[in-house]
Amino acid sequence: MGRGRIEIKRIENTTNRQVTFCKRRNGLLKKAYELSILCDAEVALIVFSSRGRLYEYSNNSIKSTIEKYKKTCASSSNSNSVVEANAQYYQQEATKLRQQIQILQNSNRNLMGDSLSSLSVKELKQLENRLERGMTRIRSKKHELMFAEIEYMQKRELELQKDNMYLHAKIAENEREQQANMVAGPEFDAIQTYDSRNYFQLTMFEGGPTSSHPDQTALNLG
Repeated sequence: MGRGRIEIKRIENTTNRQVTFCKRRNGLLKKAYELSILCDAEVALIVFSSRGRLYEYSNNSIKSTIEKYKKTCASSSNSNSVVEANAQYYQQEATKLRQQIQILQNSNRNLMGDSLSSLSVKELKQLENRLERGMTRIRSKKHELMFAEIEYMQKRELELQKDNMYLHAKIAENEREQQANMVAGPEFDAIQTYDSRNYFQLTMFEGGPTSSHPDQTALNLG
């Protein structure tokens, strides 16, 4: 049968307590040694007995390990201080931003004509001046854009007029060419008709004496 579970509490019997201390101390030192070898860890173990006797183990110098421990704790403490300081700073900045957002929202509502009951006469006058300055800038920008648009439309009008004049000139040129072709057609036909008539008359003139030869032959035979 296995051993029963031992209740973890102070052993009242002095002898039993000393025996248990020796066994557990040796086991603890052995575990520390195994941990340093197996895991290549830096291990430092310090144990004081109830009588004040020191037992220690270290795979390095106990002092160097303790100094390293102190530096690590100090760095961790400083890091925590820096983190806390940063957290406090960001909280303050977040509070300021929320306040600024609230102020801007109230100002926007006032500009829209809402939530005016809480404003004094002086604040209303300041709000009125702000609105007038804003309207002046808005009108100036509107006029600037309108003038720019008018200038652009005038340029486009000139360009369209030039295009229109060019198209009219092309149309007139095409019409003149068509009229010239229409006039040249009848003249060419008249020239051809005149040539054919001259050819017929010339043929008749040349053929006259030839056609009279049979009559002369007949007369001669008679």
